[in-house]
Amino acid sequence: MNTHINIRRKGLSVLLALMIGTTALSFSACDKESADKSTSQDISSDESLPDTTASSADPEDTSSLQDNDKTDSDSIKVAVAWSNVPDSYSYTSTLKTVEETAKSADVELVVLDMVRPDYLEYENNELKKEYKDEHGILSSQAAKLVKTNGWAGSDADKVMEDVDCIIFPGGWDISPTLYYNEQPWHGIEEDGDFSAERDVSDYILLKYCIDNNIPTLCICRGMQMLSVVSGADMIQDIGTWFKEKGIDYDNEHRDPEKKDLVPHPADIVRDTQLYEILGTESIDGAPSWHHQLVGSIDDTALTVNAYTTTQGEQIIEGVERADRSFCIGVQFHPEVAVRKNADKEDNAADFMDYDKAMSLFYALEEAASENDSEAIQKAA
Repeated sequence: MNTHINIRRKGLSVLLALMIGTTALSFSACDKESADKSTSQDISSDESLPDTTASSADPEDTSSLQDNDKTDSDSIKVAVAWSNVPDSYSYTSTLKTVEETAKSADVELVVLDMVRPDYLEYENNELKKEYKDEHGILSSQAAKLVKTNGWAGSDADKVMEDVDCIIFPGGWDISPTLYYNEQPWHGIEEDGDFSAERDVSDYILLKYCIDNNIPTLCICRGMQMLSVVSGADMIQDIGTWFKEKGIDYDNEHRDPEKKDLVPHPADIVRDTQLYEILGTESIDGAPSWHHQLVGSIDDTALTVNAYTTTQGEQIIEGVERADRSFCIGVQFHPEVAVRKNADKEDNAADFMDYDKAMSLFYALEEAASENDSEAIQKAA
């Protein structure tokens, strides 16, 4: 089988190389630096940041861009959910990782458009102002509509047309109004950027994928959204949570200067899908960039598949849905480990190895292939 990658774009304006080879860089991994600030903050100019110009994707090369009607129907169509910050390091790393899997699999990368419900109004691709506050947090009323309706009355089925599997990548904090048990905003101004549009899109789309048993991999913010959709309790700020316990937090899960991801160990729970994929009880150098976490999964369909122990407190690093064929979330960033190793970045050795990180994406595509095979057998 020939190995190739077709880039299919569905309604989303993306640079030819999907930002992989550009120099515009900002971190948005379960954090938030607004897109219009990304070129002015230290995180986009510090010399310790990865040089995205060294990526294998050529922004002038359009040979991989093909029309929808020219794609190979036998290829696995791997979708990446819409992001409000498509130039972020974690998002472009996700695209690059799918490109890496195409070296040994017939894969088509599908960058999805925003999902919209018909019960909320939009102007110029943004929700009307009455649906969000000055920080971009979804209003309580709008959040209740989303939680009540799920993907009913949305274009989720159209956006997901012909897609075999999906990745929900990292990004900004999730509006606390969307939590199963709604919370007021944490009030930390430096962590005060939200995207109501993405929150609506991700919540609806993830609910659609769960309901339709579409193989799904959720990374960082994605794992948190999987937890929110599944009814888990959330903790909005790790530092505040530790302070309430009388502990001086050591910032193990996010660089306080917000310059790069930080590596830390993670324990993998036996008898979980994640354990079957990684084949180990622990990993070193899990790439981390988050200040929020999943608090409790009690009374949900979730199973914890990974955790860390930070200053004596157990923190959930991964969850999965045993009631679905493949629905896995990890709080860490395997796509960043792939990119750092593939691009031979200076600190690549500090993070989990290439093969371990890639195994999650191969497993997702294998699950999609198995789903296709089962569908063909049923049709026959």
